[in-house]
Amino acid sequence: MVERNSRGKGQVVIRMKAIQYTANGDATVLQLVERPVPDVGPGEVRVRVVVSGVNPTDWKARQGSGSGSLAAPQVPNQDGAGVVDAVGAGVTRLAAGDRVWVWDAAFGRPDGTAQEFVVLPEFQVVALPAGASFDLGASLGIPAMTAHRALTTLDGGPDRLEPGALAGQTVLVAGGAGAVGNAAIQLAAWAGATVVTTVSSPEKAELARKAGAHHVVNYRIEYAAARIREIAPNGVNLIVEVAPAVNADLIAAVVAQAATVAIYATDGGDTVTLPIRHYFLPNTRFQFLSTYTTSMDGKANAIQALTDAIADGALTVGEDRGLRLTRFPFEQTAAAHDAVAAGTVGKVLIDVAEG
Repeated sequence: MVERNSRGKGQVVIRMKAIQYTANGDATVLQLVERPVPDVGPGEVRVRVVVSGVNPTDWKARQGSGSGSLAAPQVPNQDGAGVVDAVGAGVTRLAAGDRVWVWDAAFGRPDGTAQEFVVLPEFQVVALPAGASFDLGASLGIPAMTAHRALTTLDGGPDRLEPGALAGQTVLVAGGAGAVGNAAIQLAAWAGATVVTTVSSPEKAELARKAGAHHVVNYRIEYAAARIREIAPNGVNLIVEVAPAVNADLIAAVVAQAATVAIYATDGGDTVTLPIRHYFLPNTRFQFLSTYTTSMDGKANAIQALTDAIADGALTVGEDRGLRLTRFPFEQTAAAHDAVAAGTVGKVLIDVAEG
């Protein structure tokens, strides 16, 4: 709830609720505070946040992964969706009242989406297509932009996905029930690929099928390499990989000629041993990626592709599309972080305000 507090005669300070931390640590460092609603400057957009999305990098950053001391109180969470509240001078693409989603809110900045209002540069605020929910908007950002980057790493492949862009390609998505895996399945299928995914349980297999995977392999009950080779006798052209240390042998067994392995996470360990000689003749390409440092052209291509896929009805969220949503009220942001850290299947969302 936004509150107005007087500060001297005729001066009113509008305050809002926010979650912040002033030191790295476990979820107990997160505090619910009141702070002034931020002003909007030239080229900036202020968004009233309705839903904030939580990603693994959010809780890892809070713990201090790869960072030093905090320069200022940090509001967590990169992704979110809401309504434009105000725009600064020079902003022409958006206007107050527009429904939007935001990305990389807390990357290199102290202000993420776990607050009632966030101010961002215009290019980090994207209009939601008609009919798209705030839940979908808050689930895009890191997962969907990572998936798009992974799916556009093929040598000679497309820079931007669209219908037919991956026609004739076989894509293997490791971990098809996760947020990135779900987005990769939906986007690859939309772009015309044959999509294979690996999962670890019948429950996750059902989620992957709902996302649109053409073939689902449960590696706990099937010999995954043989099954994938049965599906794709010439191998798979592109692997969207979440756990290279665990899947190294599988990767070696299923890559096609000139295949690309797009690695976006290190689940199962951050050190991998590869049989290097195996990859010479097939000209296998390993592409490590992070959506945070993707080029601006790459980000622009992803945003346009996601917008088109949503408009086509090809990218959405919810149990019926294979991405289970787990919700927390704003005051339980710490519990939401812990849920992601514990490996909750699907997407964790925080209800910051009513839509």
